[in-house]
Amino acid sequence: MRIDKITKNPYLLFSPFLCFYIIYILVFPSDFSGDEVRYLRYANNLIHGFYSPPAPHINFTNGPGYPLVLSPFVAMGVPLIYMALMNAVFYYLSVILLFKALKQTVELNIALIFSCFWACYYVAFQNLNTTVTEPFTFFLVSLLIFSLVKVFKTDNIKLTKRYYVLAGFTFGFIVLTKMIFGYVLIFMFLGYTVLWLTDIRKVNYRKGFYVLLIAFITVTPYLIYTYHMTGRILYWGFGKDSLYWMSTPYKDEYGDWKQHLNTHSIDMGNYNIPGSGDTLRARHGKDFEEIFRFTGMERDDAFKRFAMINIKSHPFKYAENIIYNMGRLVFHYPFSYAVQRPKTLLIFPINGIIFTFMLLCLVPTFINWKNIIFQVRFMLFFSFIYLGLCSVVCAQVRMFTIVVPVLLFWIAYIIQRSIVLKIKFDKQ
Repeated sequence: MRIDKITKNPYLLFSPFLCFYIIYILVFPSDFSGDEVRYLRYANNLIHGFYSPPAPHINFTNGPGYPLVLSPFVAMGVPLIYMALMNAVFYYLSVILLFKALKQTVELNIALIFSCFWACYYVAFQNLNTTVTEPFTFFLVSLLIFSLVKVFKTDNIKLTKRYYVLAGFTFGFIVLTKMIFGYVLIFMFLGYTVLWLTDIRKVNYRKGFYVLLIAFITVTPYLIYTYHMTGRILYWGFGKDSLYWMSTPYKDEYGDWKQHLNTHSIDMGNYNIPGSGDTLRARHGKDFEEIFRFTGMERDDAFKRFAMINIKSHPFKYAENIIYNMGRLVFHYPFSYAVQRPKTLLIFPINGIIFTFMLLCLVPTFINWKNIIFQVRFMLFFSFIYLGLCSVVCAQVRMFTIVVPVLLFWIAYIIQRSIVLKIKFDKQ
């Protein structure tokens, strides 16, 4: 059977993965703790007509994107396991959307290989069974790739307008789901505004500007709400203690996040060297006592204030922590005070493959930048600005997984354009 016939119906083609994801969630159910509780609480707040509690207990730890998705199910009292099962659908749809985008950009064989790679990307499975934002974001990022391909390839004006709205709304909803993308949106909006104004004849600059403008319109109601609550313009939410831990000046601390419970204790979790909590309390206890005198926004500001003091006093150590942070972002290593965990070895080979191909693709990308299709360039800005921002605050490998569909889309395109693969050798 020809491969084009097999791939004619991607929903059927990739359905075995959907079955696998469902089984995985049922076999390894979540205990619904940690971040999951927070998302469910926000969803419950939305049902009752508000998002953040009023001052002085304002709380914008997360954006409202994912709680908006959960809120109808919370309102209907749907069992938590069914909310987790939505992740199987989100991941499944992300595979299909990536395949559809690749199919319009590269050869069918390459599209199939890279889509299957994403479908089998087991690092993403760590959050598949939990009600957290990552699986939903996989879907949104793949939808953004697909819609941008349509925006920059479709000549039909009516269809183009439809995909403008879809791409812009999707970008905006990514921002509402993962607040760090709010800063990505600002950088890209300013950049494409300048590019378009300096060369109005460039149709693609105009298209990119319109997509970003629609994204901004999408997030405007949330920004109005945060302004009403905080009095601050373009306020996306709390950074909390992420930058604080990243700014640690101590030689044997690598900038990784440590959970705090209250002013007098620091919880090290189950995978850290016994007794290391005492070291952390000795080093950071006074800071936390001062910071926890405040609540809401004032506490968030205090964390940032202490972080900036550390960064200004020890800029080279902060730069060193950024390098460590890049390692955690891609390879989940290193962590301070941490007991070695063998399962970390599983991350090295698969992310090592992606990282190696990223390095190999940088050279042809730079050399042929002007000849690369615009949707690839747009998504590269999207991804690398995001990864750059992740590098300066406490990062985890799950943050990297979010943009893996974009990286695979880029790598597939560069391989298609620059590498010739020969399976059968020529006769000598």
